[in-house]
Amino acid sequence: MNDSSWGAPPQAGQAGYWGPTERGPVQGAAPAGPAYDAPEAQQTRPMPIVPDGPAYGGDQDDDRGAARTGGPLFRDEDHGAFPGGDGAGFPAEEHGRLPDERYGGRTGAPSAQPHATPHHDASYVPQSDPSYVPQNPEPMPDAQPQPAPAPAPQKKSAGRDLGAAIGVGVGLGVVIVASLFVVKAVFVGVVAVAVVVGLWELTSRLQERKQIRAPLVPLAVGGAAMVVAGYVRGAEGAWVAMALTALAVLVWRMTEPPEGYLRDVTAGVFAAFYVPFLATFVAMMLTADDGPWRVLTFLLLTVVSDTGAYAVGWRFGTHKLAPRISPGKTREGLFGAVSFAMVAGALCLQFLIDDGTWWQGLVLGLAVAASATLGDLGESMIKRDLGIKDMGTLLPGHGGIMDRLDSLLPTAPVVWLLLVLFVGSG
Repeated sequence: MNDSSWGAPPQAGQAGYWGPTERGPVQGAAPAGPAYDAPEAQQTRPMPIVPDGPAYGGDQDDDRGAARTGGPLFRDEDHGAFPGGDGAGFPAEEHGRLPDERYGGRTGAPSAQPHATPHHDASYVPQSDPSYVPQNPEPMPDAQPQPAPAPAPQKKSAGRDLGAAIGVGVGLGVVIVASLFVVKAVFVGVVAVAVVVGLWELTSRLQERKQIRAPLVPLAVGGAAMVVAGYVRGAEGAWVAMALTALAVLVWRMTEPPEGYLRDVTAGVFAAFYVPFLATFVAMMLTADDGPWRVLTFLLLTVVSDTGAYAVGWRFGTHKLAPRISPGKTREGLFGAVSFAMVAGALCLQFLIDDGTWWQGLVLGLAVAASATLGDLGESMIKRDLGIKDMGTLLPGHGGIMDRLDSLLPTAPVVWLLLVLFVGSG
């Protein structure tokens, strides 16, 4: 070992002198001269001179009291190797962790010449140990990240139990057609029952979601009477029954506290017009000689319009029709509704309605598609205001009765009026 790495030894009598040995200066050895105080040396250990250099620049072993001049490199498991100027190192586990200013301890032994080997350099290989392999070799470059597999395309869903919806729809169709062509009065009764159930669903949701107490009893009685009056007395009977129902709502609500009176009666009059009054036009269509065929045409065109909108919109729909009201409806679906309804209208007017022609069916189909779409949007607007998805759960796959009447109710007066204009009242 070259002693020049330690610098020149201090003069005799200098405090902290470490005398030379065969292997180097020994820490704690008594120097010559009166400056050495033996009793004090037994209790304290002289602090080494801190040079202006690296913290691990020397070779002495602070704990064992002997300096190491050679030997293999010692490595610390936690912090790697602590190389000396000539390749020697200090084992942290065997001799205690080297003091380091970063860990709150004393600095290492003095060294007059800073070493070129950087601290914790894994690429440094000492010449004294050719078989040395760095403890922390340079990591291999990571493999190129593989792109995540693309998710499998999901099939579009109607959002409802399609099987249940078809089953319920077919069952309702059988009941309606059977009552329509067997006994007209039975069909009127079916319409009246649907009106009463629809009123119950509407008023229940209004009370649950908005605390609006529209009186159900006068609405149900007046609604059923309105349908019967429309079938027996026509439009005049329907208007009279509507006025009497509105008056009954005003009087019935007077039996309760006045708070919210105007709000409740307004909702009651709206419900009377929206459900039973519009339904009376179906009963009025039935009074004609070919009344059952007119009603069947009305039902077919409305169902075909809804089916065309669903089929085309589900397959090709990309442009939203009214996203703030009904996000599921698209312009492509509206085009499908118009196309399907116009074709069905031409066929129905040509083959089902007396004195009807195909071009009248085209006009009727166009009007039905427009009114059915507006009715569906109007119902969606009500449900959005109430914060609900369906008006009820009575019909599996469909929701409630009102969820099926949303397109039929506003379409009924349109079909009744156009048929009267095209072929008369019959």
